[in-house]
Amino acid sequence: MKPPHNLADLPFAADLRVFDGVLELDGDYDRVRFSGSAFSGVVAGGSRFAESAFTGVTFDGGRLRRARMSDVWFSETRFVALDIAESSWTDVWLSGCVLAGVQAFAGVLRRVFFRNCKLDSVNFRECSLTDAAFEDCVLRDADFGGAKLTRVRFGGSTLSGADFTKATCTDVDLRGATLGGSPGEPGIRAGYDSLRGARIDTPQLMTLAPLLAHQLGITVEDA
Repeated sequence: MKPPHNLADLPFAADLRVFDGVLELDGDYDRVRFSGSAFSGVVAGGSRFAESAFTGVTFDGGRLRRARMSDVWFSETRFVALDIAESSWTDVWLSGCVLAGVQAFAGVLRRVFFRNCKLDSVNFRECSLTDAAFEDCVLRDADFGGAKLTRVRFGGSTLSGADFTKATCTDVDLRGATLGGSPGEPGIRAGYDSLRGARIDTPQLMTLAPLLAHQLGITVEDA
């Protein structure tokens, strides 16, 4: 399925029913629309969401650890200090969302698509990301340490302070991404030796060259 651009593009959009209750532990939410809801300190670990949509929702703290999401749409949704570690996301689309201080480590993300999102200090450590994309996103201090990235794209995005320490990259495409959000700020601050299997473009190579030289112990000095 092609990544949808709006709610109406979802094949199940007409079947969604509005949800106005509370999220619960091990809850089961099928073809539900969450619109404008504000969840503070939610405790809903182990919940399952299928063919559902979140529009204008806010998560402020709380836990959705080990949640399972399949065919889920998020639009203009804020995730602040939310624990979604060890969760499983398959065919999930996020558009215009903000993720800040989110714990997403040890998750399994397959066919997850971020578009025009802002990710600040999101912990993807030990995650498995397969056929995922960050399109026109801003990633600040994203931690991919120990993650397994397979066919992941970052086109049009800006990376600032990303950490790829001990990550495994297979067909990772960084081309078209901006490395560094401001002068003197590295786009990738650690894990250069883990970028084997990634593709970069010439401007990115010029940006990374001094950092790669330092990693290899090479002194660059003009006579």
